[in-house]
Amino acid sequence: MSQASRPPVPQPGAPTAPGAALDRADAVLAALDPEQRAVASVPRGPMCVLAGAGTGKTRAITHRIAYGVHSGAFQAQRVLAVTFTARAAGEMRVRLRELGVGGVQARTFHAAALRQLHYFWPHAIGGGAPEVLAQKAPVVGEATGRLRLQVDRTTIRDLAAEIEWAKVSMLTPQTYAVAARRARRDPAGLDVTAMARVWETYEERKAERGVIDFEDVLLLTAGILAEREDIARVVRDQYRHFVVDEYQDVNALQQHLLELWLGGREDICVVGDPAQTIYSFTGATPEHLLRFPARFPSASVVRLVRNYRSTPQIVHVANLVLGAGSRTNTPLRAQGRPGPEPSLTAYEDEPAEAAGVALAIRGLLDSGTPAGEIAVLFRTNAQSEAFEAALSERDVPYLVRGGERFFARQEVRAAMVLLRGAVRSDDGQTPLPDLVRDVLTGAGWAATPPTAGGALRERWESLSAVAALADALVALDPAARMSHLVADLDERAASQHAPAVQGVTLASLHAAKGLEWDVVFLAGCSDGYLPITMAEGPAAIEEERRLCYVGLTRARRELHLSWAAARTPGARATRRPSRFLEAAAAVFGAGATSAARDGSSGRSRGSGGEGSGRTRTPRQPTVCRGCGTVLSAAAERKVGRCADCPPTYDPALFEALRSWRSEVAKTDKVPAFVVFTDATLTAVAEARPTTSAALTAIPGIGARKLDMYGAAVLALVAAADPPTAAESGSAGV
Repeated sequence: MSQASRPPVPQPGAPTAPGAALDRADAVLAALDPEQRAVASVPRGPMCVLAGAGTGKTRAITHRIAYGVHSGAFQAQRVLAVTFTARAAGEMRVRLRELGVGGVQARTFHAAALRQLHYFWPHAIGGGAPEVLAQKAPVVGEATGRLRLQVDRTTIRDLAAEIEWAKVSMLTPQTYAVAARRARRDPAGLDVTAMARVWETYEERKAERGVIDFEDVLLLTAGILAEREDIARVVRDQYRHFVVDEYQDVNALQQHLLELWLGGREDICVVGDPAQTIYSFTGATPEHLLRFPARFPSASVVRLVRNYRSTPQIVHVANLVLGAGSRTNTPLRAQGRPGPEPSLTAYEDEPAEAAGVALAIRGLLDSGTPAGEIAVLFRTNAQSEAFEAALSERDVPYLVRGGERFFARQEVRAAMVLLRGAVRSDDGQTPLPDLVRDVLTGAGWAATPPTAGGALRERWESLSAVAALADALVALDPAARMSHLVADLDERAASQHAPAVQGVTLASLHAAKGLEWDVVFLAGCSDGYLPITMAEGPAAIEEERRLCYVGLTRARRELHLSWAAARTPGARATRRPSRFLEAAAAVFGAGATSAARDGSSGRSRGSGGEGSGRTRTPRQPTVCRGCGTVLSAAAERKVGRCADCPPTYDPALFEALRSWRSEVAKTDKVPAFVVFTDATLTAVAEARPTTSAALTAIPGIGARKLDMYGAAVLALVAAADPPTAAESGSAGV
């Protein structure tokens, strides 16, 4: 290959000065416990770190990188550290700078791949790389519109999530149906054939727009590296040492890309915790982590079990809850000072729960606990609204994690413009924190917070967070000036590494992963939320247990759990405390046991108050009529038969139903599955209903479809003529 045709080589930053750095290597190790030191002291070769919650995994891997650089084992510019959130990547870069190491590329999988894609696209493809969609939902909505599907926004989000799962599982629209049936997927109520068509149309619409999505970034980068060995060599020469954080969350596509980056080499350290695997619905699997030692027989395996985050009381509860689901989990060993026992409080309804939590938080703030050290966690985003209202009523500042990005806020953008303008006028005479606050005054900041809450208070908190960055920068480097702060802000904005904003955090359990607070309120600890109602089968239930465990281990000092017996005031109290808490009944008391009842009143008591739940007969699982296997997939429950058992319907009736559906679809100008899915037709053919009541007993047939198609379907079951039935069905009988 000629020199002119070679792909360009990215230029690394300046290497770390070797002299003083070598002297710091021993100091880097001295700051670690024995297990962390075992991670850091072996910077070369394959290593698997099994790190429990709060055990200092980020500390261990950043010190490993720092020791490797300071000892001369490798150059900082040759290291690629990959994690899953921009915040985690930003935190890693900050810690490495504090350890005297610069130049390490710490990025998310998507950020690293996108950088490579943009760099090599002109050479590999030609022209500029296509624009990346910010969100799939609008294009998915266009695809469903083309297919004449009547779907709401929630369904569109579910369809977008299913497309994401399929792509990270390295499927195509042509291979999706078989894989989805095998995985027992139930995408937004559509059968898998219809879902494949939605995905195919989505890809067509993207191509027409000339855009790609985030999964395409990984797919295209992997494709270039697989097909262009010359480009792969450049990347492998640039990055020779890899660190992968949260390795239990890696999906098939990310693993494929990682293998292409490695190119058969073994200089890789992976870090993860099987007990925090909570993203299987996105295609993530802990199998890559668990099988790492088998793939790399020479790998060192280190377990981090010393929990430095939480009190022994919190660690004890977390161990109890997690241990009830598996015998293979390694219990955490608490290293912190004792604290109060975690509490469990029962409320009559969800508004009462929100009010009780808000009142407790107000008391904490009045006693001096910073708002930024308090969090309210819940299973679903929909639960946030009640807590937002309750906190606002008590003038408690809060922020919803997962809302508007920090650097997209108007006040932050305006502040950054003013700070850039102040770079030239910075003569070094005014201390940086004072100068920054003077500039921020022009953006609406004041020394004292506003008495009102809401948007005004959020604006003030955002600008205060920028001011706090100046304080932190000077603490790290007393010579830092405005230009350094602006550069830090630009870097943070590029990687979406937002600073800490003061306010009580409201977050879902998924969004809370990787974060921690002094005080955590874990709300909605009832069956139906934990585990969520849609969790089906033992594997899904155990993932919900791990999600609960993640919530418990976010707390450093205080942990308060709560649940509500009813959704709304005056509603029937049918809920019970989460089954996961029964393992910790010795801590929480009888209120943690879902079967605990006051025999005289039929009411249950939580350890923090009286609930109003009543006994109820547990719902029996649906089993296959053929083999008796418990049915977990919605499509299987619909027909009452597992995928392995043969159908029991009359083929002639099933084909008559399909023919009728086809005619109705043509008449109404809608896809066939909009009339009835294949699963519904199969259920009808097997059940052979003869009355309207029997027909509506079949999942997927509600009042609307009974009104539209009921007479036609019953006529077909009674061996009516299909064309006649089609006419009556399309007329809305």
